[in-house]
Amino acid sequence: MTIGINEFIFSATLLFLIGFMGVVFRRNTLVVYMSLELMLNAVNLALVAFSRYNQTMDGAIFVFFIMTVAAAEVAVGLAIIVMLFRKRQTISLSELNELKG
Repeated sequence: MTIGINEFIFSATLLFLIGFMGVVFRRNTLVVYMSLELMLNAVNLALVAFSRYNQTMDGAIFVFFIMTVAAAEVAVGLAIIVMLFRKRQTISLSELNELKG
């Protein structure tokens, strides 16, 4: 039994929807951030699936660039979350609704 592109796309769609629901309905900054990363990985899965289906390496190579940018995003995003927590003593999005000091 081989796994076709439909299963990969279904999995990527499911992961993306879970991440999207986490961004929309959660109020914790870390959970929202992890949901964004989940959405990014769902897109990576779809790119690899299409790349495998078309028998090219274009999507797989593009995924490596996305993962590089995501690693930098994680470092910067977590540093911002830590600084917000130190300043406001909370990571709840409902209390972090303005950027002024």
